Amino acid sequence: MRVFTGSLATETNTFAPLPTALDAFVDRGYFPAGTHPPEMTVFSGPLWAARERGRARGWVVIEGMAAGAQPGGVTTRHAYEALRDELLGDLRRALPVDMVVLGLHGAMVADGYADCEGDLLTRVRALVGPGVVIGAELDPHCHLSDDMVAHADILVAYKEYPHTDIRERALELVDLCAAQVAGHIAPVAAVADCAMVVTIRTNQEPARSYVDRLIALEGHDGILSVSVAHGFPWGDVPDMGTKLLVYADGDGAAARRLARRLADELIRMRETLTPAYPGPDAAIDQALALAKAPGGAPVVIADAADNPGGGAAGDATFLLHRLRERGIGNVAVGPLWDPIAVRIAFSAGVGARLALRIGGKVSPMSGAPIDLACTVKALVPDMIMTGLSGAPAAVGNAALVEADGIEIVLITRRAQALDTDVFTQLGCRLPEKTLIVVKSAQHFHTAFSRIARHVIYADAPGSVSLDLRSLPYRHIHRPKWPIDA
Repeated sequence: MRVFTGSLATETNTFAPLPTALDAFVDRGYFPAGTHPPEMTVFSGPLWAARERGRARGWVVIEGMAAGAQPGGVTTRHAYEALRDELLGDLRRALPVDMVVLGLHGAMVADGYADCEGDLLTRVRALVGPGVVIGAELDPHCHLSDDMVAHADILVAYKEYPHTDIRERALELVDLCAAQVAGHIAPVAAVADCAMVVTIRTNQEPARSYVDRLIALEGHDGILSVSVAHGFPWGDVPDMGTKLLVYADGDGAAARRLARRLADELIRMRETLTPAYPGPDAAIDQALALAKAPGGAPVVIADAADNPGGGAAGDATFLLHRLRERGIGNVAVGPLWDPIAVRIAFSAGVGARLALRIGGKVSPMSGAPIDLACTVKALVPDMIMTGLSGAPAAVGNAALVEADGIEIVLITRRAQALDTDVFTQLGCRLPEKTLIVVKSAQHFHTAFSRIARHVIYADAPGSVSLDLRSLPYRHIHRPKWPIDA
């Protein structure tokens, strides 16, 4: 069997100020055809899985371009069209093939393209024809469009948030596609719209039990795959929202019934899936109260509104200003994106004391910069953090600086806090801290919950504001809960 694989992925925050250009893909991971490294990278799960299965089963696997960018603002038309056409050119040269498996995101928006994945899959289908099986792995924070479903035979989204199952879902996708090529299954899709957008944190109840039920349904009574598209509320496009996607083996009615039942069940849970999001001072107050209890520290505060994983700049200073103004010490904050401050710290060297202006550089949603008398405590060039599902995540040159009892991790490549090693590689002793403020919405949780007993999700100002009613939507289909009553 001849298999083509590749990837093109980013998550677009249409409210974010930073455009996503070609350099954003180069920074996070751009690999021309045939140059992808041995290890899996983010969004290259299907490529890795095709290698694994192909090696064992004697397939001919042709690897096309693989490119992924850190979430950001709208992708430039040039970047999208150039990368799309490169991937399609790789596919054209690989023809004929029996199967195409792609690593996508599902919430990529470019100038002139509200549905990049739908556009790409439409073009892939036109190239290979109706008889070739097309599959794609998606992030659950996707916009599940009609074009995506119509032009792919199978779409599989990660089930876990944090995304700890990228490898498992990639193998599932490749196995289902191979079974269809062999004629063993005939997948039929059904989509049920929940008319809402909700975040499903799968390490918490009731989300954990709900996802476990979805997993238990697969492989029984003709149900091949069940995916939940949470939706990405910071993408102002018509297809934004939470949806259920079910594939049944040759039975469209069964797929539709199950999709609707699971969608209705999720709708009934929506209030319990949405926690309270205190503002900066309330979040700090709650964290300090929890930390005072025996064994209560450290407490993690998630600065979710400035999460680079949702397209924010990662340089907002709102929480940092309040911590300093209130005289709260023994705190770790990061990673904060500030290439200029990092360069100055590297020039000064470890042990130097100097005045640094930190953060607050990109837009009003970054807040005001903060001026600190800092000590440079550690410097690591070209630091690699442990990323999603263990994939490496580059953060560039990194510095640890300290001022007034607050240790701040500064980085040169925008990234969220995916693992504790973004702090510990710089010598920051997290278990000894009272508070840890992370630039992340949820992906931090798996690693940081090993050292912190409590997590508070704060809603400070930022490009990924958790108050969805405050966002100036113009294109989404409405009404949609909780944006509308």
